[in-house]
Amino acid sequence: MRIMPIPPANHIMSALEQLIRRDPARRGLIGTEPEFGPLCNGHLTKAAAEIAQNAVSVGILTGFFIPQGEPPAAETDGPLGALFLAEVCENLGIEAWIVTDELCSAAVHAAAAATGYPASRIVSFSNVDEHDVAEFYRSPPAEDWTHVVAVERVGPNHTETSFLKQSREAEVPLAEFQQQVPERSRDRCYNMRGEPIDEFSGNLHLFVERLAGLRPDLRTIGIGDGANEIGMGSIAWEDLARRLEGEGTGLIPCRIATDWTIIAGTSNWGGYALAAGVAALRNRSEVLQRLDAAQQMHTLEQMVRLGPAVDGVTRRQEPTVDGLPFATYIQPLDGIRRVLKLS
Repeated sequence: MRIMPIPPANHIMSALEQLIRRDPARRGLIGTEPEFGPLCNGHLTKAAAEIAQNAVSVGILTGFFIPQGEPPAAETDGPLGALFLAEVCENLGIEAWIVTDELCSAAVHAAAAATGYPASRIVSFSNVDEHDVAEFYRSPPAEDWTHVVAVERVGPNHTETSFLKQSREAEVPLAEFQQQVPERSRDRCYNMRGEPIDEFSGNLHLFVERLAGLRPDLRTIGIGDGANEIGMGSIAWEDLARRLEGEGTGLIPCRIATDWTIIAGTSNWGGYALAAGVAALRNRSEVLQRLDAAQQMHTLEQMVRLGPAVDGVTRRQEPTVDGLPFATYIQPLDGIRRVLKLS
């Protein structure tokens, strides 16, 4: 069998970016790029380079609870990408920890057991407050973290203060914001349907939002697909709101910014691509060898059955992600493996 040479790093990163910028689930952000322009273009490359060059220990936040699920459970988007990234980091000598909330813990642990990731590297919280966050960053393992990555992790929407602090070239649409986001609806977490889900969030966003005052040395990366995730505060509120469909779209955009924000058709794909980029930049693509479609299908099935977990779009306990059949969902990972010349 002839072994093809791996393309140069810049070609790889460009290919990875293209693979995850598709929107078969019609989440809106990627699908509207032809009309409104690309979001966070190049952030995947910069985030991968940052971890490849500087990461020593990484905390990865994930888990998105679906209270209206049948049954209520964590959704399937998030943990797969987070664990994929964690395993690749560990194989590269970068310590990785998974952080989730109590409601999503069972699904995350089920997925970790299926993939063989140690349960001792998973930390779960109930409802954190300012004191919990400060104490956590003063103690192991977080005191040694160099980076925090959020993969499909909900965060609160804008207040008028956070809205006005955002950088934008155009005139500030304050009246539009005030109309679409009344005061009583601010500083709250919303799902993709514009329904408030604060009581199910665990306040894990504080681990990112409070870093500036606690650990300004930590670098942050947000991965999302629907505007309500940690990291989306890097994008102007109005640019996100106009890309979403339905009523109450102004309520959805999360206010929490990260140093780099990776936008993908599903958040798991962003985790796959970030991991692949880090490995490629370290010339260690072989660490992805076992992480193929069959391994991901097994992990997904076990997470759904034993967690349980539900599809975040259909809200049903089934081995799909964002309403996509597995054959469609796994296409970006298959493409990533082809780019890295993995059999």
